Amino acid sequence: MTKKILLVCGAGASSGFMAAAARKAAKKAGLNYEIKAKSESELVESLPGLDLLLVAPHLSYMIDETKGDCEAYNVAYALIPKKIYGTLDGNGLVVLINEKIGN
Repeated sequence: MTKKILLVCGAGASSGFMAAAARKAAKKAGLNYEIKAKSESELVESLPGLDLLLVAPHLSYMIDETKGDCEAYNVAYALIPKKIYGTLDGNGLVVLINEKIGN
């Protein structure tokens, strides 16, 4: 079964690069992950059906704001560490995804 992961940032651009790196790493590892990126304005309507929400480090304030929504939809959530996000470390992000939801 495909695990659905959403990355969010301010406009969706930098998270798009991060998602692309993570998709490449997940494919190489043989993991069935659907990894997408969107802007923070599209967050709430994107929660249904997700397995994991990952928030860009510069939007750390959103974790507390979206916690209730994530729990209502039974969606795991986490803040992407600055080191992973800043270097577009797709492998590091896949490790984080595995820690949060398994494969």
